[in-house]
Amino acid sequence: MNQRTIASTVSISGVGLHTGQEVNLVFKPAPTGHGVKFKRTDLAEQPLMNVDVNRVVSTERSTTLGGGNATVSTIEHLLSALSGLQIDNVLIEIDGGEVPILDGSASPFVNRLLEAGTEEQDTARDYFVVEEPITFRDEATGSEIVALPYDGFEVVSMIDFDSPVLGQQYATLRGYEDYAEEIAPCRTFVFLHELEALFEHDLIRGGDLTNAIVIADRHVPQPRLDALAKKMGKETVEVTEQGILNTLDLKFHNEPARHKLLDVMGDISLLGVPIRGRILATKPGHRVNVAFTKLLKKAYLDQRRLKGRPYYNPNDEPVYNVEQILEIMPHRYPFLLIDKIIEMGKDYIVGLKNLTFNEAFFQGHFPSNHVMPGVLQIEAMAQTGGLLVLTQQEDPGNWDTYFLKIENAKFKNFVVPGDTVLFKMELMAPVRRGICQMRGTAYVGNKLVSEADLVAQIVRRS
Repeated sequence: MNQRTIASTVSISGVGLHTGQEVNLVFKPAPTGHGVKFKRTDLAEQPLMNVDVNRVVSTERSTTLGGGNATVSTIEHLLSALSGLQIDNVLIEIDGGEVPILDGSASPFVNRLLEAGTEEQDTARDYFVVEEPITFRDEATGSEIVALPYDGFEVVSMIDFDSPVLGQQYATLRGYEDYAEEIAPCRTFVFLHELEALFEHDLIRGGDLTNAIVIADRHVPQPRLDALAKKMGKETVEVTEQGILNTLDLKFHNEPARHKLLDVMGDISLLGVPIRGRILATKPGHRVNVAFTKLLKKAYLDQRRLKGRPYYNPNDEPVYNVEQILEIMPHRYPFLLIDKIIEMGKDYIVGLKNLTFNEAFFQGHFPSNHVMPGVLQIEAMAQTGGLLVLTQQEDPGNWDTYFLKIENAKFKNFVVPGDTVLFKMELMAPVRRGICQMRGTAYVGNKLVSEADLVAQIVRRS
């Protein structure tokens, strides 16, 4: 799928839960690659803040982004709405330091964004594809989040607060189609004893009992409830048979678990790209969600760096085996460094080398710590690239290639006996007057071990 932005500008206003201040937000369309950004219009510099997990400065009671002297807090419901609607690029202008709580769910944001409409853009969307399990576990709380390979997107949230009222709950979302109706309307929840403590310390100035499900999991004398109601500007409140304050009704029997799923989606959207995988979250919370997303970020950056990594199946028939390579290449033992060609196109080629302890260079290069010399990795790249350009000549066995230039060579990991190295060479420009420019990368498994830019000349043998 291609990236999306909103089709028109829309705004929304409300009160911050913790600050109690009126805040105005304006959502504006943004170009491809822009991502989601906040702009603090109330500050003189009007700083921009990228929505990125590495910019999270606090997870106390909500998720807070920071940049310079500016912060934006309670961003999780808004980010969840953007994630659930698959909106990639948007500029959010905000004239305060906290996103409004509204009704405690993501629905008000979803509704405004749906009014704006979405617009498909001309750039393909990038994804983080979960290729192997990624786990974060907090031993102190028992919270755990796991990402598993899955052909699609799925989130499962499981909660257990050891509460006779809540019990154990779980919620599931497969794909995005049901997000707006099944997940976005689910409101945040708080236990009554926590709510009293927050009011006592003046930490929820924008709370009014209509933007949170209040759960009373223990007996509360009516005088305490009356005192709480007075603080909230209500005549009285009561505890229903279901163990919640009668200020609102549950929209789903498992609304708390669904809201935790909503929060997970908002927090993991700090990765910056959508996920193809299954997320299993047990007792999630903002701190755990953000710590898990940092693991995802590291895995995503590794995956992006290895995006061009070739795939090797030893059961596949090679393009050229070693005997066929010997008919084209002049090199012989101990200097032929390619065993076979496993893939080749018009402007790229992939060669393979199986390394054993018997390689001649291992006998003398760090004899007690055997490492393939970096210069020989570059030579193996050159031989691989040479096979690409030589096979495009009318008489490939009568041509040789010679180095003209080596640039940007980097060696990132050791190559040792037992490794299978894949050398990928890509033409950076068409071959002209016998000059070929190629980009070389070498991989061992999921590791990029070396890379370089090579320029060589094709010369007919005399």
